[in-house]
Amino acid sequence: MFSGYLSQSILSRAIKNNLLSVNIHDIRDFTSDKHHITDESSYGGGPGMVLKPEPIVEAVKHINSNSKIIITTPRGKKLDQQMAKELSKEDHIIIICGRYEGIDERVKEILNADEISIGDYILTGGELPAMVLVDSISRHIPGVVKESQSVEEESFSSGLLDWPHYTKPEIFEDIPVPPVLLSGNHGEINRWRRKKSIEKTLLCRPDLLNSINPSKEDMAFIEEIINEKI
Repeated sequence: MFSGYLSQSILSRAIKNNLLSVNIHDIRDFTSDKHHITDESSYGGGPGMVLKPEPIVEAVKHINSNSKIIITTPRGKKLDQQMAKELSKEDHIIIICGRYEGIDERVKEILNADEISIGDYILTGGELPAMVLVDSISRHIPGVVKESQSVEEESFSSGLLDWPHYTKPEIFEDIPVPPVLLSGNHGEINRWRRKKSIEKTLLCRPDLLNSINPSKEDMAFIEEIINEKI
């Protein structure tokens, strides 16, 4: 699952350029029984299986137990842009992929691991969340994304959703590109983008507005948007 994803596009180039490295470890390699069992039924009964603590803890000790350790789990703190940015400052991160009904609770306690979720929904396993973590963290490592300004201007970087983007042709299906973007007036373009960013956030994710400190101009934009939509 990981090899195909990591061999493509931006992450592939970053790995080839030694900006980051990603290593995959199979916890079955750290079992002690002849059948390489990594899961067992849950004490107390109930459906599903639980990942055993021994192979996970042994794997982490083998890799680097002093690393930042993350467990992917629905009960974890929800991943956001600021968290990804902070994690990008770590020298080494170990991501433990959750599976089945979960991981033996003692793993988190013994390894002092952080729990992270990528959203309020259930997946078959923690591999996709791990890939999301790798991707979102890597983008903040200098040189991984060639246009560093694009990282700073992406949705959530400023606490707001991104503004609408347009490219050629100038008119498509009778819908023109907003004239301000063709004006060459960068002051007006920036003002338009800020207003549209606030508008997108207000209409799609109003909860995000609580995380920004709006300027007087932002407050004026909000008032304009509300009046325009009434």
